[in-house]
This record gives sequence, structure tokens and C-alpha cells, in this order.
Amino acid sequence: MTLTMLDKAAEKKSTSQWPAEIAAEFEREAKTPNPCVGSELLSENERTRVWIIRLAPGERIGFHRHVLDYFWTSVSGGCGRQHVHDGTTVEYTYKPGETRHESYGAGEFKVHDLENLGDRELVFMTVEFKDSANKPLPLPTGMRASAAA
Repeated sequence: MTLTMLDKAAEKKSTSQWPAEIAAEFEREAKTPNPCVGSELLSENERTRVWIIRLAPGERIGFHRHVLDYFWTSVSGGCGRQHVHDGTTVEYTYKPGETRHESYGAGEFKVHDLENLGDRELVFMTVEFKDSANKPLPLPTGMRASAAA
């Protein structure tokens, strides 16, 4: 068995602990990567993409793929749950203003979702850097319509 096959077997085993609908959505994302790392693309230019995530209590943004270096900032603070491509499920309490920077080498990525577990709106800003080790994934048609350059 090759390393790739071992990785896929481990991933399949670990995601089997997820609810069936979450695991099925994850499988669909693996076949067709979702480049929309936010609810709405606010701005884009040759160097960056700026996204916002707004989740009402109980709302969830589905699986999406990070391939570019980026940072996120929790605007509102709150509590969330993520299912991550390595099979882990993480619950975390975010503080207003909390910021995390993430970087990916060539061929590296992260796939995850985010669910608001709190009782108020959960808001994040995410800024992606297009001059990263990986090329930006193409956005769906019409995604850029509302984004100012």
C-alpha cells in the first residue's frame, strides 16, 4: 500500500465518525474543491481577496479549501465547530479581535467547515494573499460581481 493510499484510508476512517451528511459533503468537496473561503467576497485585486463570514446561531458555512497564505480575524467573537480534512472535529471559543495567520507550501492545503455554536452572530474577516506558493483556485462565475477592486 502506498503512502497516498494509507493517507486516504486514515482519512476515510476518521471522517466516518462525522454525521453522514457532513461526511458526504466532505467527499463532494474533495472531488470539486470549493475556493470560497467566506460567505461573501468583499474585495479583490491582483494581490488579495478579502472575505467576510457571517453566521447566525446554528448556521454553518460548508467545506471550503484554503490553498493561499491568509489570515483571519474574529470580529464578533463566539463559539464554533470545525470538521477538518484530517478527520478531527474542533470546538473553539474565539475572542473579538483574535487573529491567526496560516501559510501553505506548494501542494499543501486545508479543508474545513465552520458552524456557529453560539447564541449570537459569528463574524470573521479573511484576507488571502494571491502571491502564495499555490495558485489561487478559480472562483465560481458571478462570485466577483459584488467585489470591488
